Amino acid sequence: MPLVAPFPLVDSTNTLHGMTSGIADPTLDRLFRHMAWANATLIEQLAALSPAQLEYASPGSEDWSAGKILAHLVGAAGFYTSALEDSVPGQRPEPPTNAAEVRALAVLCADYDARLRVQAATPEGVVVRRRDGQTIERSRTTVLAQAIHHATEHRAQIAGALAAHGLKTIDLDALDAWAYGSAEGLGA
Repeated sequence: MPLVAPFPLVDSTNTLHGMTSGIADPTLDRLFRHMAWANATLIEQLAALSPAQLEYASPGSEDWSAGKILAHLVGAAGFYTSALEDSVPGQRPEPPTNAAEVRALAVLCADYDARLRVQAATPEGVVVRRRDGQTIERSRTTVLAQAIHHATEHRAQIAGALAAHGLKTIDLDALDAWAYGSAEGLGA
């Protein structure tokens, strides 16, 4: 049973959390729908792991367990969301140690992914943030692209950490755009 229902991300009135999607670019919208689906699918699979398996890490990257990478993936989505919404970032999530904590991250990730999708409909502009005493300016599209690529990179990193311990729970081919097309019912 899915932990979160990632689709539809908007209801029949094209509204989510009181926000209007308004995505004008169907390709960009599909990229964000795919990201949300892949994240939700991955997290659902991680919820089935034991606490010990959530601690698995790749050789040479022992500080980055599957659980810690998941918390980072979700926390970064929150950071990108807050940057695009010009709001204060939420607290960084802690690495999950059990299925209930993984499920809590699933809910948080689904919210961030939906809000990123809404932000993709906003016209191009500049995102200005202060970090470590410096002002950093990025185009909105750079932040949006980073959100998608960052999630993809860390889904693969989690799969690798688990596979390094002989656990082939995460099949990256089952999370790709082709699989999403089939799951969405629109074909690959």
